[in-house]
Amino acid sequence: MNAPLTNPLDLLDLESTLSETERDIQNTVAAFLTDRVRPNVPQWFNDGVFPRDLVPELGKLGLLGMHLEGYGCAGTSAVEYGLACMELEAVDSGLRSFVSVQGSLSMFSIHRFGSEEQKQQWLPRLAAGEAIGCFGLTEPDHGSDPAHMRTRAVRDGGDWILDGTKMWITNGSIADVATVWAQTEDGIRGFLVPRGTPGFTARDIKNKLSLRASVTSELVLDGVRLPDSARLPLAEGLRAPLTCLNEARFGILFGAVGAARDCLRTAIEYATTRVQFDRPIGAFQLTQQKLTDRALTVNTSALLALHLGRLKDAGTLRPEQVSVGKLNNVREAIATARECRTILGGSGITTEYSPLRHAANLESVLTYEGTSEIHLLTVGRALTGLSAFAS
Repeated sequence: MNAPLTNPLDLLDLESTLSETERDIQNTVAAFLTDRVRPNVPQWFNDGVFPRDLVPELGKLGLLGMHLEGYGCAGTSAVEYGLACMELEAVDSGLRSFVSVQGSLSMFSIHRFGSEEQKQQWLPRLAAGEAIGCFGLTEPDHGSDPAHMRTRAVRDGGDWILDGTKMWITNGSIADVATVWAQTEDGIRGFLVPRGTPGFTARDIKNKLSLRASVTSELVLDGVRLPDSARLPLAEGLRAPLTCLNEARFGILFGAVGAARDCLRTAIEYATTRVQFDRPIGAFQLTQQKLTDRALTVNTSALLALHLGRLKDAGTLRPEQVSVGKLNNVREAIATARECRTILGGSGITTEYSPLRHAANLESVLTYEGTSEIHLLTVGRALTGLSAFAS
């Protein structure tokens, strides 16, 4: 009997395509998560809590805004950031979501569109995990269509008055600063709203069946007065928040591979030790077919992620290619999680094993940062040159 693969990505020897630095970063993140986080995730998921005390440790490890340059950020490559996201989501999507929102939405919006004063004020603290950020774009009535958001920012002398509601905001109630997008007479603009600003409140969304080890909130802005210095000076129009979303989507297409890999690894371990009819269930043809089918999709999804990462590092990655990665890899990760759960039988419905928890989390990942339908139509527009979106 041959020894089973402990890492399903060894099937195609994907590690051999990585540089020594890339492997070191991936292994360092994986070791930290194995030690400090993985044993606690089932309880956090059951209790519906996010381990806020973990944030400074993530900062010390260099995971917050790790692909950004300067201001205390690690300045890693896109592939290195992607591999870290893979390891984070192999543990739990909620953890990767925190890192993505902190680095690719909150910090990226400030790094790309903020003033030097805003960068100096917020980025070092956010990178160290001394402060937490969130990103307010989605609204109760406008998710896939942010161009028609109802949140408004109106000039009042040298200040701005913001009114509106944002929904499904990761990190919302624990954030020290929120990047909030609003309609103005000159189009969509971004504003930095610090915690405690009069008229700004956040309420957690309860009773979630997905991303339970993550904070999800509603933000309410009721006559929030901000100085013009709170406006992101380089953010003009809808392209600015969509640019931020593409950064977060890039992390997702790697992260989904991590979740799927963890499901497959769990199923392989179970199938090679669970005995029925006097033999391990992994010896049965139907089980091997399930494992093989899922191993093919996990490995090809990983290859796709690495290819897109190389394109991003080369500066040639296009938005529709990010959509290809998110659409394919999240869709396949959910299918993998569900199939692996069947191999676990009744044991698979408990938090003792990860596949069903991953499946539940991935339902949110399929929807946020652009639903699967939006990404499908984005790819369709690239293929045909014709837009299916309403004008």
